[in-house]
Amino acid sequence: MRQMAKKPAATHDRVIENRKARHDYHILETVECGVILRGPEVKALRQGLATITDGYVRANAQPLELTAFGIDIQPYGPAGPRQHNPKRARGLLAHKREIIRLAKQAEDKGMTLVPLKLYFKNGYAKVLVGVARGKQAHDKRRAIADRESKRDLARAISKRAR
Repeated sequence: MRQMAKKPAATHDRVIENRKARHDYHILETVECGVILRGPEVKALRQGLATITDGYVRANAQPLELTAFGIDIQPYGPAGPRQHNPKRARGLLAHKREIIRLAKQAEDKGMTLVPLKLYFKNGYAKVLVGVARGKQAHDKRRAIADRESKRDLARAISKRAR
């Protein structure tokens, strides 16, 4: 009797991305951190009821902590009256040396910490934090021009292949 290969477990958890951050900033480095959540927030996240577009992260060396601000997790309907504050500051979990390194990098002029993705990994909520430097207007225009030229090139190649 032959056994069939097991199918990978389907994950229904959504990945919430901050696409605006990649447009507005040069991402120099990323760090994966855990997120401290309360009960209904977890279920709301699993349904994708969150936005991180306006979010930012503060790293403090004294006391040693990472805090995410501006992450908006909407209330989970079936939780009833025990709802959370959608805009509350949420603590992030990382190793001590990572927090110190992020705090030093964020102190530099023009540097900031932005949340890039919010997702689940092995059942735990994670946020991908990027060390970022703001783009100037001419950098954004150059990125748009590069993208359009690649698109035009791909079109020309596909027409020639026909």
